Amino acid sequence: MTDETPRMTSHRPYLLRALSQWIADNDMTPHLLVDATQPGVQVPPSAVKEGKVVLNIAERAVVRLQIDNHAVSFSARFGGVSYPVLVPISAVLAIYARETGQGMALPDDIAGATGPEGDDEPPSPATPSEDAPAGKRPHLRVVK
Repeated sequence: MTDETPRMTSHRPYLLRALSQWIADNDMTPHLLVDATQPGVQVPPSAVKEGKVVLNIAERAVVRLQIDNHAVSFSARFGGVSYPVLVPISAVLAIYARETGQGMALPDDIAGATGPEGDDEPPSPATPSEDAPAGKRPHLRVVK
């Protein structure tokens, strides 16, 4: 056994996909709040207000929606003109239902998770459970 703890991928795209599905399953309209100042964000400049943009990602509003582990991409009409949209997962601030406001501000990645570039900080040290017997203590990662 090695001292190296395996690194996990970012949990943010998984939360984003799950919440998008949950909102759609409830016949509501999923919207993303995006930090448009982040590198790699491609949205029409006219849609950006105070460095942020809200994007409707409902199936009826976009074409070829793809939420992968690195980005959200699709085509949508802005002012009647079709525009390709690309939003790195790290630029997504929140996802919510337009009708109720229910959703989630996406948390930062857990220490040790690998992002698209794999350059996140190293994992925090394992913390043993105080009441577990020596040698049988589980390896837990402290989450801030």
